[in-house]
Amino acid sequence: MWTVAQLARELDAGRTTSRALVEQALERIADPGGEGARAFMKVYADAARADADASDRLRKAGVRRSRVDGLPVSLKDLFDVAGDITRAGSKVFEKRASVDAPVVARLRAAGAVFIGRTNMVEFAFGGVGLNPHYGTPKNPWDRKTGRVPGGSSSGAAVSVADGMCVMGLGTDTRGSIRGPSGLCGVTGFKPTQRRVPLDGAFPLSFTLDSIGPLANSVECCAAYDAVVAGAPDELADIAAKGLRLLVPRSSAIEDLDPDVAKAFDGALQALSRAGAWIVETKVPAFDRQAEYFKGGGFAGAESYYIHRERLARVAEFDPRVGKRVLLGKDLSAADYVGLRFLREEFQRELGAVLAAFDAFLMPSAPCIAPAIAEADRSDEEYFRWNARLLRNHGLVNFLDGCAVSLPCQAPGTAPVGLSVCGTAGTDRRILSVARAVERALSAR
Repeated sequence: MWTVAQLARELDAGRTTSRALVEQALERIADPGGEGARAFMKVYADAARADADASDRLRKAGVRRSRVDGLPVSLKDLFDVAGDITRAGSKVFEKRASVDAPVVARLRAAGAVFIGRTNMVEFAFGGVGLNPHYGTPKNPWDRKTGRVPGGSSSGAAVSVADGMCVMGLGTDTRGSIRGPSGLCGVTGFKPTQRRVPLDGAFPLSFTLDSIGPLANSVECCAAYDAVVAGAPDELADIAAKGLRLLVPRSSAIEDLDPDVAKAFDGALQALSRAGAWIVETKVPAFDRQAEYFKGGGFAGAESYYIHRERLARVAEFDPRVGKRVLLGKDLSAADYVGLRFLREEFQRELGAVLAAFDAFLMPSAPCIAPAIAEADRSDEEYFRWNARLLRNHGLVNFLDGCAVSLPCQAPGTAPVGLSVCGTAGTDRRILSVARAVERALSAR
């Protein structure tokens, strides 16, 4: 399992090279028994080798541009890369980018080596991870059954979990980073929206979209967050002992799969043993999601606006994506304005509740990854699973909060994500809290 800290030490000591890491990544992508062909829309083999060689030459000359210099990363297919085509997982959209998206430019300046563009749910509109146009990458945890990877950053999660890169850059509108991270057993970070520029990333929702990393530890996510958000590189070093952690008594912790309930309870027990204060309190606002996402909510209305000129070709969309986009036409202007006031009320209410706590905790999803065949059986089954997989994540987006999903399952069991969440602007603090939680869970 690649981590930034481990690889940076290896590179600095001369025990490996960026070129060697890239070759390993390319070998994993090309493995016929793996998911590379479905996880990647395009592989930048030649460019990655050239960038890795350049990083190695600079390192030999004593130049290291950042902690992530020379490490291979993947990019979700909705980010613009200069000279390349952005498709956003679709057959009906094609944009030739003339410049890098700002987030891509920041990674490039830090010495990141782009290994390729990852597959995704078309237009990022779905939490299951299916793509009928380019195939669905199987969850690396259980290829035999063929389980969903989660979406919409499906290829990003699989690329990290399968050792094809150190970090996968994704987007999160209602859990599209944290969902696949939790289901595939990796770590994902959704930042406060305004911290990372959205220009050059094909939108789903102007109100809810955010950009963040999927990687193999909280520290890894923090390292990449520092680059893309222009934040201080170091995290405050805090311990689990004394942390005040809220478990919101609400639908967010109800109706859990047995595997999820067991992992979540085990994580809470481990944190209590480590000296954290776990407080369970009713949060009625968490039970009103039907209001927050009625008719698709912000994403429904805004995606309808985004795609209005493409709707003549809606028959060429993924049919399930097309249905969700078309729902947006039924949300009135008055409903949209009302949704903004509802969000402000939600933010005030949660801000008051959370003021006494360092973070709130909930399972990233109430279930483990279902089989692809089960989720794809019918539209009814697909939309049922989609709603279930997105259930908890959307609360953080509606809050405009920040959250880390980190693995909390026992070794050898199905991946289960634990979400460590906070309000807007507390990102680096939440990353520090999540690292303390991660250490407490690792000590079990």
